[in-house]
Formats: sequence, structure tokens, C-alpha cells
Amino acid sequence: MAVDEAASMIDPKNKPKRNKFALACAILASMTSILLGYDIGVMSGAALYIQRDLKVSDVQIEILSGIINLYSPVGSFIAGRTSDWIGRRYTIALAGVIFFVGAILMGFSPNYAFLMFGRFFAGVGIGFAFLIAPVYNSEISPTSARGFLTSFPEIFLNGGILIGYISNYGFSKLPLRLGWRLMLGVGAVPAIFLAVAVLAMPESPRWLVAQGRLGEAKRILHKISDSEEEARLRLADIKDTAGIPQDCDDDVVLVTKRSHGQGVWKELFLHPSRAVCHIFIASLGIHFFAQATGIDAVVLYSPRIFQNAGIKSDNYLLLATVAVGFVKTASVLVATFLLDRAGRRVLLLCSVSGLILSLVTLGVCLTVVGHSGSTLTWAIGLSIAAVLAYASTFSIGSGPITWVYSSEIFPLRLRAQGVAIGAVVNRVTSGVISMTFLSLCKAITTGGAFFLFAGVAVAAWIFHYTMLPETRGKTLEEIEGSFGNFWRNPKPKGLHCANGDAQLRSTAQTSTDVD
Repeated sequence: MAVDEAASMIDPKNKPKRNKFALACAILASMTSILLGYDIGVMSGAALYIQRDLKVSDVQIEILSGIINLYSPVGSFIAGRTSDWIGRRYTIALAGVIFFVGAILMGFSPNYAFLMFGRFFAGVGIGFAFLIAPVYNSEISPTSARGFLTSFPEIFLNGGILIGYISNYGFSKLPLRLGWRLMLGVGAVPAIFLAVAVLAMPESPRWLVAQGRLGEAKRILHKISDSEEEARLRLADIKDTAGIPQDCDDDVVLVTKRSHGQGVWKELFLHPSRAVCHIFIASLGIHFFAQATGIDAVVLYSPRIFQNAGIKSDNYLLLATVAVGFVKTASVLVATFLLDRAGRRVLLLCSVSGLILSLVTLGVCLTVVGHSGSTLTWAIGLSIAAVLAYASTFSIGSGPITWVYSSEIFPLRLRAQGVAIGAVVNRVTSGVISMTFLSLCKAITTGGAFFLFAGVAVAAWIFHYTMLPETRGKTLEEIEGSFGNFWRNPKPKGLHCANGDAQLRSTAQTSTDVD
């Protein structure tokens, strides 16, 4: 049966009830994203008290807040190779253990240098989780619900941010030296719980097939697919990608194309096909623009932004920040139900349009406040509304779609390493933004900084419109055919190039020779 026929059988318009087993697996894997979300959220408030207690400068606070995003690519690079070696499941467990060590070290930090040491471990753990959860979810999800399930990491990330904000508000009542240490140290609790809990979920069937463990892969596919026929078709597609003959029914086979990452870098950088090159550029671009439009500046420094808008009380600052967390979490929940209905492309373009409008509004308000000698109630209210609108539009599109899209477009042989590179771009861009935002505001004013982000958002809209084909309702293997000829036809219809699958299959064979 052809892939197009298979896709028609699992048309999202007529999709069956949610697969409860796949749903449970996706929830467990995605809970690792709480670690990153909690760190982002809690650091926004903890930084205020760390600066007062340790008497550090704004530049040191910038470095402390943003350095974790430069440490996390180390974890993502290691996780990409590790997940191909020991599997997706154990890599997720390892992420929890590493973050646990980092949280404990931060919670007991006696000074700034020791705090930076603890953030290294936390950053590496976050890098592991940041990469592997979207990859696992895309490989475990039935086609009819892949957008829904693959967006779960973003849901839990936003939930973690909200918990971090609430933690800030709760622990801010404690003595100065104790409050911020508890804010950071409490992150160890979910980390160790997650490290144990994820061991209850199955391994990715795509990884099992790549290791030649067909028997285990078949059993898991029957549990996570919407029907017996879909399980059979998914297994056939995966076997074809892994170079296993379709008539092979052994439980364990020798896979000559098994990869632990060898040859992947050459295929991505030195000898990419037209389709792989397009996929790679699309992944890097969507990750770069997701962060370059300023989301970490808003989330990490929302108390500072509200201070600049005219709010002076710590309580009001933290409460306004909690409102940002609620809006982000509610919006990403809405996004999960739209991804498989509206599609990735339309939702992403609408999201970035909202970012542009919100950023321009915020820039205008903060500029007016900066040139006014008195408190402007309307500007305070409009600034808060603009921040909330920005958080909402980001979380309803650009935030979750970045990870859904990048984790589903790579071929199996390139997926872990390809998503790892995207995660590195994501975290490095985030690190640059978060480590320079306060200095940027001093150089061009806070309003000017948001005008700059608005300009980047315009560039992001153009990139997304011209470079990203729709992937809704397609199998992971079918998506590959949507790339390669897309530069000549940027419209979402008619994306399947006639020779796309053959070209990618040929590339797969070339990859085997390289390995």
C-alpha cells in the first residue's frame, strides 16, 4: 500500500480517539521540560534577590541568567550521540539526574562563583532534556496526533515557568539569604522524580528498529498506533528507512545501516542532498527566529520590564510576572488542539504576526514612559497588556511549533543529530539575548530593544512564509518528500516532489557507504 493511501487512512479530519498509551508516554517524556521552564521562571525573580544578597552587578546577573543557555548545547550535543547509543528513554533519565546535581549545587551556593558552577550542571541537564523529549514524542506519536503530542514539551516548559514564578512569589517572603537559595534548590525535587518515572515508558520503536530489535518495535507500535493497519504501515516505513527488507519478520536482525552518529555530520554538512539541505536550513531558521524575537528577554526580565513601565512594588512586580506565566501556559494548551487542525504553517505565521504587533506596542509604550517625567497609568496598563499578548501569541504558535516542526522533518538517520544542532542554535541564540538584554537596554533604551526585536520578527515571518512547507497529517517518512523543490514553489499545496522519496532513499544508501 502506498504512503499516500496510508496517509488518507489516518486523515486528521477523521482521526480516532486519542491513543491513551501514546498519550501517557508523551506526558512522561515531556515532563523533563519542566526543568528548563522552572529554571527560566525562577531565575527571573531570584535574580533580584541574588543581586541584593551577593552584591553583584547587572552584567554578572546577565551572565548568571543567560549562561545556562550556553552550557545546554554541551548537553544537547552529548544527548544527540547518547540517544543513538543507549536509546531515547535512558537519555531522558540521565537528563533528570544531571539537573538534580545542578539544582542541589545552586541551592547550597555560598557565593557567585559556586552558583555559576552549579549552573553548568543544570545547563547540561537542560540540554539533554531540550533535545530528547521532542524527538521521543515525534517517534512515539501516531500520525493523527503527532502535532498534539509533540507539543507537550512546550506545555510542560510553560508549566515549569509558571511554577518558577509562583515559587518566586512564595519564597520572597523568607529571609534574603534563604529565599533565593530555596527558589533554586527546589528544582531538585522534580528532577529526581522524573529520572525514575521515565523508566516506566517504552523505548522509541524507530530507535529499536535502527538497532535491529524488530520484535520489541512491533509490540510497541501496536500499542501506540490508532489501528493494526497503521502499526503495520509505520513499521514498513521505518524498516524501509533503516534498510531492512520488508519480508524480514525476525525479532532480532543485523542492521548494517545501524548508526550511532557516524557519517551523519558528513551528510548534513559536506554532502547533503537538496532535500536534506532544505530541511537543515528550515530547522536552523525556525530555532533561531524563535529565540531572536526576544522571548527570553520577556520571560527572564519581565520584572525589569514592568519596573521600566512604572511598577515599583516587589509584590506587584512578581504578581504581574505570575500573570505572564498563566497566560503562556493557557495559550500553549490552546495551541496543542490547533496544531493538528489549523496546521503548523498557518498557526506559525499568525503567531509571528501577533509578535510583531505586540513588540511594536511595547516599544512605543516604554519609549513614551522613558521620555515622561511622571507615572502614566495608561502606559503601564498597555505595557502589561502588550507583554501578555506577546507571551500568548508566542506560546500559541512559535514556541510549540518550533519543536514539533524541527523534530518531525528530519529523516530517521539524521533526526537525533539534526535536532541536536537545532537545539544548539536555539540555546545559543537564547543565551546571547538573555546575556545582553540589560546592556542593550542601556545602549538603545528598553523601548528601542523591543523595536529591534520587532524588526527581527518581520524577518522571521518572511523566512517562515518562504521556507517552511506544511507537515500536518503526513507520516514522518512522507514529510521528507515535501522538501527539496520547495524553494521553487513556496505555496503549501503541491509540495511533494516527484523524486523526493527516491532522492532521500539514495541519500540514505550514500550514508550507509560513509558509515
